[in-house]
Amino acid sequence: MVIYILLGIIVVTVVWFIAVYNGLIKFRNRVDEAWSDIGIQLKRRYDLIPNLINTVKGYAKHEKELMENVTKARTEAMGTQSPKESAEKENMLSDTLKSLFAVSENYPDLKANQNFLELQRELTDTEDKIQASRRFYNGNVRDFNTKLQVFPTNMIAGMLKFNEYDFFEIEEKEKENIEVKF
Repeated sequence: MVIYILLGIIVVTVVWFIAVYNGLIKFRNRVDEAWSDIGIQLKRRYDLIPNLINTVKGYAKHEKELMENVTKARTEAMGTQSPKESAEKENMLSDTLKSLFAVSENYPDLKANQNFLELQRELTDTEDKIQASRRFYNGNVRDFNTKLQVFPTNMIAGMLKFNEYDFFEIEEKEKENIEVKF
């Protein structure tokens, strides 16, 4: 009788261990999928930027430094690997794109150009999708990291070398209120 009880305890423990392990794998795969979604949207943005720059170049020939800054920021953002590094570079790219759109205000012909308007619309749509992907990623990171931290899953996660993921965060300056002057 004791042997059956011990065997039952061992079987329950093994099944529980397998269930916890599979749960951790499922959550890790969700985080990886969410990171991939961000990558897809960022690639879409990277593909739009050269077309946007070429359209603006035709109208704003003396804005060479701005065009170079956008190109440099795009190249740096494309070369990132980690969420933290990517967040930093993406924020820099967003800042340079804001500058590009601000400069376009000085060129009425450019603002009326159908190609520019379409690219601007596409880029805005892509930015919205990137934000949604970031929220999806951060939600999955939250769930995974929580799973790693709660007892008793944290013991198994530690034994199996599961590591927490970093959130995709914006810079502190992005969180500041915008000053509006009239």
